[in-house]
Amino acid sequence: MKLGFGLYKHMLNKAHFEFARQCGATHLIVHLVDYFRGGIQGAHDQPRGGLSGWGYAGDPNKLWSVDELVALKREVESHGLVLWGIESFDPAHWFDILLDGKERKEQIAKISQIIRNVGRAGIGVIGYNFSLAGVSGRGSSRNLRGNAEGVAMHGRSELTDTPLPLGMVWNMIYDQNAPAGTLQSITHEELWDRLKRFLNEVIPVAEESGVRLGLHPDDPPLETVRGQPRLVYQPSMYDRALQLVPSKSNALAMCLGTIQEMTQGSVYEACDQYTKNNNAPYIHLRNVVGKVPNYCETFIDEGDIDIMRVFRILHKNNYDGVIIPDHAPQMNSDAPWHTGMAFAMGYLKAAMTAATTSSS
Repeated sequence: MKLGFGLYKHMLNKAHFEFARQCGATHLIVHLVDYFRGGIQGAHDQPRGGLSGWGYAGDPNKLWSVDELVALKREVESHGLVLWGIESFDPAHWFDILLDGKERKEQIAKISQIIRNVGRAGIGVIGYNFSLAGVSGRGSSRNLRGNAEGVAMHGRSELTDTPLPLGMVWNMIYDQNAPAGTLQSITHEELWDRLKRFLNEVIPVAEESGVRLGLHPDDPPLETVRGQPRLVYQPSMYDRALQLVPSKSNALAMCLGTIQEMTQGSVYEACDQYTKNNNAPYIHLRNVVGKVPNYCETFIDEGDIDIMRVFRILHKNNYDGVIIPDHAPQMNSDAPWHTGMAFAMGYLKAAMTAATTSSS
């Protein structure tokens, strides 16, 4: 198994690559979508947003090119790191795939080309979240050790229950000129049908390109958010997603923090099952206290997840993917994100070392 960092678009630079190596990371999962573009939240932490979403989607006509992907990969490698994967498609490239709109066919062609480009660049994984509302409904809390700030959910609220406005999907605005009104709700089965059609069309492309598509569970894992259904809000629902189109390229971005927040199942059983079967090319690992709709992300060493137990499972299953601390509380310093992530990475590195040496 390998340890890595997830870096947002504005972090793809020398300073952050060096920081990752200094912390002991060997791999990166990168975001090429600028979640903070035009948003009200500063880019000092993970995006949260309010009723107006995170920010504006990108250019629908600008796809990630082979040249820019290769250039990024070489820059990452020049700092002693491996570019393992890319997380999230830009809503500008696939809003009508999610919405089953009139541009769906054209956008399937765009996503297919992106997958081909990623494969030609020698990058093996793309994570994605097939969701209409996206990551929405979360706030923050200072009820952490030492009054640190972390992401939290304090019950259902207007952030979870206000219908999505037209022109927004995946918690980002793709059409700034959309008319007033809200998106009509659909059923869970309609959303599952959209995912199945998507996978039927793009998994063959991913197979030919040597790319694995990793489905992230719904965060927060509620049955509905902003009037729209969710796909994977219980661990067992991952089985259905994998069975839609059985293929090595139909994989999971397994977020253990989100799975722990779910109201059913066991995070340890899910971790065991999906790593044993090689379904998860990378893992998000954070700690949390509580279940939806009331939970708080906390320090890696004091939540409801037994981190050592997770690493023992991964070691038993000879897990060969990448583990990243996807979120961490911000700590009091001149660089709150860096300090929180450094603490999380140090703990994960120690846990990995202990798990892999105790049985040898």
